[in-house]
Amino acid sequence: MKFLLSVYPYLAPLVLAPLAWWLWSDEYGGDSKLVLIVWGLPILWSYIVPAIGTNVLKVWEFDVRWRLGRFRPQHGFVFGSATAMLAWLVHGSAAQSLTDSLRQAFVLASVLGFWNLLYDIKVLELGILRVYNQPWADGKGEAAVAMDYAPWFFAGFGAVYGLVIGLVEQYSTWLSTWFRTGAVLSVALVLACAVPTLGYMARSRRLYGHAGTRPIQPVNINHVDGELP
Repeated sequence: MKFLLSVYPYLAPLVLAPLAWWLWSDEYGGDSKLVLIVWGLPILWSYIVPAIGTNVLKVWEFDVRWRLGRFRPQHGFVFGSATAMLAWLVHGSAAQSLTDSLRQAFVLASVLGFWNLLYDIKVLELGILRVYNQPWADGKGEAAVAMDYAPWFFAGFGAVYGLVIGLVEQYSTWLSTWFRTGAVLSVALVLACAVPTLGYMARSRRLYGHAGTRPIQPVNINHVDGELP
């Protein structure tokens, strides 16, 4: 299992990234502006949020051969291309109303929240990923560590992502220029980064008395010079 999960981050982007683009392009009749938003949003999100969580806040860390600091350089395509594929798999007909868009938000929140939770539990168990949050500091198991952040970041992103897909399908005629497409993608990216993060921070403050955006020192471990791993 560890071998498969170690190889997957290198092979999957080479296959899933172009495949996801092709499938969404076929779904949208070759409309590259729509495809760019649906395909690009999860890739950009999974570069920005994990990069900050690893190299800036140092709450997460990847234990892999090739990495930039604590972050694997291809991570955006590892998570993003797989996410775009999952979104295509559960996508039905194009949204025609706000109800359709909200339905897509619920479906993607459920799908991404569930599968990424299982994935993160496994990579935590195998040591590929390390997360220095409050449950880790309290000595709890990998499931508790993942449950602390995964529902907020993955299901939260899925909700925003699904809503964005529905809304751009509803108002696809408005995306008549690349400038408008870039503006929509930028706004969607800001919301996708902010909404899950703010929700996670609010919950962490309520439960633990801190925002959960810094590595937590285990009370029964003294590291050299007081530093975390």
